[in-house]
Amino acid sequence: MCPVTVPGEPDLRPVGPPPATGRRRFGAACAAGATALAALVVLAVVTRGGDGIQDAGSAGPADRASTTASLPWPGEGQTSVSVEGVGPVGDLGTRGAQKPVPIASVTKVMTAYVVLRGHPLDEHGTGPGITVDEQAADESVSGSESTTRVDEGRRLDERRLLELMLIPSGNNIARLLARWDAGTEEAFVAKMNEAARDLGMRDTTYTDASGIGPTNTSTSEDQLKLARAAMRQAAIRSVVAMRSTSVPGVPGEIKNTNTLLGEHAVIGLKTGSSTPAGGNLMWAATAPDRDGHERLVLGVVLHQRTGEGSSPQQSLETAISASGTLVAGVREWVAANVPGKR
Repeated sequence: MCPVTVPGEPDLRPVGPPPATGRRRFGAACAAGATALAALVVLAVVTRGGDGIQDAGSAGPADRASTTASLPWPGEGQTSVSVEGVGPVGDLGTRGAQKPVPIASVTKVMTAYVVLRGHPLDEHGTGPGITVDEQAADESVSGSESTTRVDEGRRLDERRLLELMLIPSGNNIARLLARWDAGTEEAFVAKMNEAARDLGMRDTTYTDASGIGPTNTSTSEDQLKLARAAMRQAAIRSVVAMRSTSVPGVPGEIKNTNTLLGEHAVIGLKTGSSTPAGGNLMWAATAPDRDGHERLVLGVVLHQRTGEGSSPQQSLETAISASGTLVAGVREWVAANVPGKR
């Protein structure tokens, strides 16, 4: 990625959870990375709570009801959307019954969040080297789940492993990071659930680090809280904005499963799909307000399906399509309704 300096960027290394309210190389072409880098500049400002962010004022129940009715919400599942940094008017609401449902690989956002709580990285940090163990190498040739090829004994830095987990959604990498962080995956899952409680995610349960189990359940409202916390971390912001990465020693590029990247100013976050979960997408985008200032918009779309008997891939495509339509609608709403910074 081309070098970039973010003027006045605050220290976003996690020292604890923020308030509840509140398959591959980094060497993508500079032209392709320019959009993501520009978005990081915006995000450094958007996430700098209290520095130049003006409250756009309060919105009453009638105003919020009008907003939620006018947006192109998905016709099924659960959805929650928020425009960050503009006060109560930015709460664009929720659609769908908020009962816990399987979230598949969206789980990996919490895995990354917990890893970075214990092992912080800045935007360009690489972190310590981590040796690929036999289990992660053996699992990388599994044909029954989403994995990333890695060779036993190779040392990969923390940043590269986060890329291989979040970009191609490598389940084996999620489990490797969990073992590295906590000794066992079971101990790491306990940390995931503790972090969820800290963030006020009362309807969320994690049972593994990758999301492969249908017992990893949550709601769109809870996952929106996590999206907000995750996008405050520079390392996560920069990784989820990447269109591809690679594995040292393995030829070829590994593309991001989030094919919405770059459309409608989408800059992240994470896909998830399985037969029990359907298609899911936690997304982040930027949207210009009435004066053209970029605002951060976060959304979560869960439990989307093409139809009865649809495959996980078909369901994911439905989630991505529905999210794209929703992001476009939200961007139009922000441009028309959110005042500029004063």
